[in-house]
Amino acid sequence: MDTLSIVIGIVCLAIGALAAYLYLNSKNNARVIEADRHVAEAEARAQRITSDAERDAESARKTALVEAREEILQLRKEQEAEDKKRKGELQSMENRILQREESLDRRNDSLDRKEHQLSSLQGQLDRRKNEVDALYGQQMSELERISALTKEDAHRELLDHVRADVVREEAQILRDSEQRVRAQADKTAREIVSTAIQRCAADQAGEITVTSVHIPSDDLKGRIIGREGRNIRTFEQVSGVSLVIDDTPETVVLSSFDPVRRETARVALENLIADGRIHPARIEEMYKKAERLVNERVQEAGEQAAYDAGIHDLHPELVKTLGALRYRTSFGQNVLQHSVQVSALCGIMASELGLDAKPAKRAGLLHDLGKAIDHEVEGPHAILGADLCRRYGERPEIVHAVEAHHADVEPNTVLDVLVQAADAISAARPGARRESAENYIKRLEKLEEISNAHEGVERTYAMQAGRELHVMVQPEKISDAQAVVLAHDIATQIEDEMEYPGQVRVVVIRESRAVDIAK
Repeated sequence: MDTLSIVIGIVCLAIGALAAYLYLNSKNNARVIEADRHVAEAEARAQRITSDAERDAESARKTALVEAREEILQLRKEQEAEDKKRKGELQSMENRILQREESLDRRNDSLDRKEHQLSSLQGQLDRRKNEVDALYGQQMSELERISALTKEDAHRELLDHVRADVVREEAQILRDSEQRVRAQADKTAREIVSTAIQRCAADQAGEITVTSVHIPSDDLKGRIIGREGRNIRTFEQVSGVSLVIDDTPETVVLSSFDPVRRETARVALENLIADGRIHPARIEEMYKKAERLVNERVQEAGEQAAYDAGIHDLHPELVKTLGALRYRTSFGQNVLQHSVQVSALCGIMASELGLDAKPAKRAGLLHDLGKAIDHEVEGPHAILGADLCRRYGERPEIVHAVEAHHADVEPNTVLDVLVQAADAISAARPGARRESAENYIKRLEKLEEISNAHEGVERTYAMQAGRELHVMVQPEKISDAQAVVLAHDIATQIEDEMEYPGQVRVVVIRESRAVDIAK
């Protein structure tokens, strides 16, 4: 029983194992079948993708080929149009060349005809010249027969008469010159001495404010003006100074009634010329720098003047206004230097009179303060200066001394009179002030007026600051001998009617010109 049970158990186990094996085998077969199906589907999908890619590539190739053909056709059309245009231009140029050749041929023919005409006219002129020469010879022979003198004898006799007249005139001129030199010897000596004194007073001589700027070459004038005048317009708008550019070589003139503004413009223009970059933005930048520099110089000049005068408690605005006088001149005398000198003279005279020198020096330093603003505000500079002093707290006696130094108000104190006297002494010393421009111009105009009043004078130019007079005469009215007499007459009239420094050289110029026109 036990053995049978064991056998049965073994058989059952074998059957179970067989059943399990069969079951597992069937499962593996199903998986293999499923895998084969997936592989087949993947291969089919890959074939579809490949065929689609081949179709797309073929389509893209065909499209690119079509576009390339169209582009080639377009380029061919453009090239044909350009070739046609160039052929038209070449044809037009050929036509113009042919027309010009025809014009040149016609001009050559015309020149040949004119040359032939000129040749015939030259022959006629030669014949006429021979006839005129023959007539001239006949007339000379007739004149020699009538006057009983040959041509050489008449020429010699005329020269003898002229030589005698010239010798007499020369002797008269020499005698007159000797008498004039003797009569004016003392005057000339005094002038020489005064000139020497003026030149020795180097630290006292007045300086003239520079209003002209030297430029390296005239080419810079165009750059200063700028395209359509934009640079010169910007410069004048920024600086408020007129820029005068004329034919004067290597010179540009600055014109303004305000000396500080003119000095600022001068510094800015010189810096622009040195920099070389001249355009509106650079002009504004350079002017601002120059303005700062000039303001610093004005402040330093005012402080230095107050220090030189020994005055240390001036209001800052008065110091600044005083410094502006550095760029102000009066008849060639620098006003700031003049003010410092008046201050010193006031102090000296006050000390000699036993008075306090400090108020005198203070009034003397401030007496011309109004000249720094008289171009901006109407009124006498003494009144303007007194108003400034009053505004910034100066004492009444100082204000009155400034106000009265030109008798705009009645002087009533010793201090007023001291400032008046010191002002006159500083202005009247030798070499302090030069001849005014108005008197100088009047003297030159008088020189030209005297010369132009003589008969036969065409025009006159006063040269070398009035030291030389060039007189142009009409050659058909004034001969060479008469020119000598005319020079003497003009020089004599100038001596009698005018007062002038040094001497005036009168040059009479007689010039004959032969003018013809080549057509």
